[in-house]
Order: sequence, then structure tokens, then C-alpha cells
Amino acid sequence: MKLKELIDYTGQFLEVDRFRDYCPNGLQVQGRSEVGKLVSGVTASMALLDAAKTAGADAILVHHGYFWRNESPVVTGIKHARLKFLLQHDISLLAYHLPLDAHQALGNNARLGQIMGIVLEGWAGEQGLIAHGELENETALGAFADKLGHQLRRTPQVFGDLGRKVRRIAWCSGGAQGYFETAIGLGVDLYISGEVSEQVFHLAQEAGVAYIAAGHHATERYGVEMLGRHLAERFALEHEFIDIENPI
Repeated sequence: MKLKELIDYTGQFLEVDRFRDYCPNGLQVQGRSEVGKLVSGVTASMALLDAAKTAGADAILVHHGYFWRNESPVVTGIKHARLKFLLQHDISLLAYHLPLDAHQALGNNARLGQIMGIVLEGWAGEQGLIAHGELENETALGAFADKLGHQLRRTPQVFGDLGRKVRRIAWCSGGAQGYFETAIGLGVDLYISGEVSEQVFHLAQEAGVAYIAAGHHATERYGVEMLGRHLAERFALEHEFIDIENPI
């Protein structure tokens, strides 16, 4: 299929124009005009680029791409190496950040909620990025954290009484620890994100709301894979998800 057709459809599907983001969403590096094989992954690291080339990718679809706000605009060092590789091999890079977090069917938060067995009730916070809902039954925090760690293949950091029962949960994948106070305002028992900051420990104690940092990479594996599958099915593309492990 045509690269432009793929970009146009994905942009409309994810409603990228409604988001204020820290990076450009959509085509970040232009490669060949025809796409037959799409490789998806979380972050456009050199390891993913290498693996995608070996897999025969015409285009790479990621959640974490390039050209972030406030980073240096010069093309040197690691940035130069990555861009040179893509351009030399005529491989396109497509990246979708907040639109992929927030998509209510295939996004990181929607998929994470399904994995955790939470009945989704709604969306809140800045740009509707925080999901919230309930477990079918109350569960001890420690037991819930153990199950989540098994599902995500990463031991989470847990702040709160492990024996305390939790049911009402809010969550936002990745580096969304800054939304903790908004989540507290929703009246939840537990907030889940990918990372944690120093002040979170004190907020959790004083608010009486538990917090789980389940891993930035671990909580954001799922949206980009689901989007890649969706695009492959819709346009009869070959698709492969490549997971480059990251302990963060």
C-alpha cells in the first residue's frame, strides 16, 4: 500500500489533531513510498531499527519516536546514527505518542485495563489520558501487585499497605506519575503508572491511596502492537511486533 495512505488513515483513526503533545505524531522519517511489511515496537532505539531491517520492514511504527520538545535540534551523535540508518535503508518511521496512550479501543491505557481485569468506567484528567474503573471483586493490594507483575513480566514498585483491599483503580501508562493527585481526586483506592517520583511516596501515605509503578516500557508494550495488528488486518500488510526489553 502507499505510505501516504497509511499515514492518513492512522492519523484520522487516532485523532492526532486533538492532542497537544511533546513530539510530532505521524511520519517522522520518510522512507520508500510503498509499504508491504510493518514492524512495530515501543521505542525507536537503534536495537529496534536493526531488528526491523533484518525483518525486512518497509516502515517502523513506534510509541516513542524522535524530535522531543526541548531536546537539542542538531543532528549529531546518536540522533545522527539513527536517522542515517533509516535514510540509508529507505525505511519510514511512524510515531504516535499521546494519541496512542488515549485511544479508547487500541490504546495503551485501554489495553492495560483489559490485562488487569478492570471494568472501565471513564476517562479523566488532562486530554482524557487517565482511565478509571473497578475490579469485579475487592483484592488485597499485594495480591493484585503480584498478579500484575506476572502479567507484565516485571516486578512493580508498590506503595501502600499490601494487605489493604483495593477495588476502585485509576491508571495511566508510562511516565504519568504527575497525574497522581488528579487520580486521588477521583476517589480511587489505587493509582497505577509506569514510573514513580520521590514525592509520590509521601502523597500515597498522606492521601491513603496506594500507588504502583509497574514499569514505563512494561505498561506501554500493548498499544503499539495492537495498532500494528489493526493496520495489518485493514490493509493486508505483513506485521511483526518486536519487543526490545527495557527494565525501566
